[in-house]
Amino acid sequence: MADPSWPQGVARHVLAQVDSTNAHALRQAAAGSGPAWFLGLTQTAGRGRRARPWVSPPGNFHASLLCFPQGPLETVALRSFAVALALREALVRLTGLSQELQLKWPNDVLLNGGKLAGILLESSGKGGRIEHLVIGVGVNLIAAPDAAVLGPGALPAVSLRGETGITLDPELFLDALAPAYAAWESRLDRAGFAPLREEFLAHAARLGENITARTGNSVFTGRFDTIDSDGHLILQTPDGKRSIPAADVYF
Repeated sequence: MADPSWPQGVARHVLAQVDSTNAHALRQAAAGSGPAWFLGLTQTAGRGRRARPWVSPPGNFHASLLCFPQGPLETVALRSFAVALALREALVRLTGLSQELQLKWPNDVLLNGGKLAGILLESSGKGGRIEHLVIGVGVNLIAAPDAAVLGPGALPAVSLRGETGITLDPELFLDALAPAYAAWESRLDRAGFAPLREEFLAHAARLGENITARTGNSVFTGRFDTIDSDGHLILQTPDGKRSIPAADVYF
């Protein structure tokens, strides 16, 4: 019997091995596949933002959602906040943790101040509109990458098991994440970004503190004031307020 909480109309695929769940989902989109989650139990060529490698040992969570959202690119991109909130919600429900889990703008999940999970959005479209979107999610359930493979200034990576002793099965985690994401996506479509912004700020790491944002060749340091109605990071810098639509953030 199908799980009644699983999102209606969304397929569920568990792959024993895959190069990259995002790459697999993109191939399925090109082949005409419909909305689906793809979970890779083993991932051989995972990647993060800016084509950085993503360490993917068996037992960690690596999955991608293929979906077909409507609307302009800037609206579709707000789904990164929906999946970040869904990740945190699924972790809270399955572990009982709460205060230990925070959100790092724009979409990382932190546990005890270290990076537990990351998100990668990839899309294709034309005329400023999206044809399909792939949302990749990686969670260090049992193991975290060594500091030597992380970029300079990056937060230390942590694993759920290493920090808490809790071990979660990847398929169990998918079954909690998928409905949580569907609920946040539906809320975004119905009510706009405001409720997601409010919830994200309630759990935002380093809100009100000084942080550094690197975007292209520019570096901005200032107080993390808020996130605006477009999801942009607002920094109060010595030169005034800066609205930053996308950046790598360092604490």
